[in-house]
Amino acid sequence: MKIRDKILSGILLLLIGIMFGMILMLFRQGSFSFDMAEVRITEVNRSDMPFWSNEDLEKIDDRFVFRNAAKNVTPTVVYIETVISNRSREMRNGGGGEDENGFWDRFMPPRARTVGSGVIITSDGYILTNNHVIEDALRDGISVTLDDKRTFDARVVGRDPSTDLAVLKIDVTGLQPAIIGNSDRVEVGEWVLAIGNPFRLRSTVTAGIVGALSRDVQIINDEYRIESFIQTDAAINRGNSGGALVNTSGELIGINTAIATQSGTYQGYGFAVPSNLALKVASDIIEYGEVKRGMMGVGIQTVDDRTARRINLDRIEGVLINGIGRNSAASEADLRPDDVILAINGDRVNESNSLQEKVAMFRPGDVIELKIWRRGQTFLQPLTLKEREVTIAEAPIIEQFDSEDELQYFDEIPENGRERGIEQKDFEELGFTLRGLATPENPLKFNIYFFRVQSYSQAWNRGIKEGSELLEVNGKEADDLMVIENEITTSLKNKTPIDLKVRTESGSIGHFKLQ
Repeated sequence: MKIRDKILSGILLLLIGIMFGMILMLFRQGSFSFDMAEVRITEVNRSDMPFWSNEDLEKIDDRFVFRNAAKNVTPTVVYIETVISNRSREMRNGGGGEDENGFWDRFMPPRARTVGSGVIITSDGYILTNNHVIEDALRDGISVTLDDKRTFDARVVGRDPSTDLAVLKIDVTGLQPAIIGNSDRVEVGEWVLAIGNPFRLRSTVTAGIVGALSRDVQIINDEYRIESFIQTDAAINRGNSGGALVNTSGELIGINTAIATQSGTYQGYGFAVPSNLALKVASDIIEYGEVKRGMMGVGIQTVDDRTARRINLDRIEGVLINGIGRNSAASEADLRPDDVILAINGDRVNESNSLQEKVAMFRPGDVIELKIWRRGQTFLQPLTLKEREVTIAEAPIIEQFDSEDELQYFDEIPENGRERGIEQKDFEELGFTLRGLATPENPLKFNIYFFRVQSYSQAWNRGIKEGSELLEVNGKEADDLMVIENEITTSLKNKTPIDLKVRTESGSIGHFKLQ
């Protein structure tokens, strides 16, 4: 009896050991998914003082300053690849009708891959990036590759369209997070580095200076957008979105977001969301799953010369209140139209977007102190911020792909363009994208069209229009994108002209020479 009990006890212990081993293996492989409430939040590394003082920097050769900053920050920047729904993006942009887009619907694959960058902000896998990098992502369609080439599936913790920011989470610990600097201390003319993945070139570092502060460039498509960008001439291109803008101390001072360009590529003007605003948005998303933003409930505009003369303001400064919301925080604080806000909590404001940025740093219920000018008198006025009331009409509509049939439909689409009768190729040097549609008579032959022609590119300057059909390249029939690519690549390599025979949408035939 005792022997049998010992045998049974041994078997039980063995089974318990196997179960613990399986659970440990599943955890190590990241097979368990966690709700946000189950995730242990690591504190974000924040720096109030620079790594090096101005005196220290003056003693260091610029080459070593850049090298040290790049070495410290590059491991904190990740490569993000997203599978998006073209149908969802088209519907969000107001398209989707067969009559309106019937021709191009034949070419548009249901999904596509986009790339971008992100910045690790905690050691347990929280990543800050741009909303437009992961917008329209399919379920399980976001992957993150670290600087050490490890790749993880990522999930969206939350996003904020009004600042074009989002937070992702990967299930891993022991990461090197970025050190968050104080963007309020950034000054025009100081050196900065932009780190990201332009054109899929991993871990690329470029250098420049801060060209301006508090830029409003009208690129965020949201009613409550907040644009107070840091402008830089550090080279930023497609794929840099969501990457790091850092100072010479290696501190994150901005999230690279946009460029101003007429060619579609870098022309000297890049823009980054300030780190203070980005950190506040990220902290809210991690803690609450959404951004908690206090609202004053006012309409505002920057004071200019004409406005100052109209209200008898003796100097051009501050932000004018041109409207007060009913039952708003501003009305309860007895603010009035034509009041001028000169400062918030002692910080002067002279631009409307700068005022928006500073207010966005606070949550509903927070009390801020405004310095107000009114009819020649200046006084301090406390104001308790309120939460924005979202009506049903304002509530965002997010297309979900929960139907099994719909998911199977996407999963059945082959990655190879030839297998689905569609091919596409970008010719960035010449400024156009070609798309081919397999002919009904022969699926191995394609009708080739100019799907996209970049404004002010060489092709655009020569007069090539989107929707035109490519008939010949250097006298060879254009019915295979691989053949076309080889012909164009050879011509570019040999620096010989490229002769394109094109049929416009009106039916006329034209010849265009590109170099």
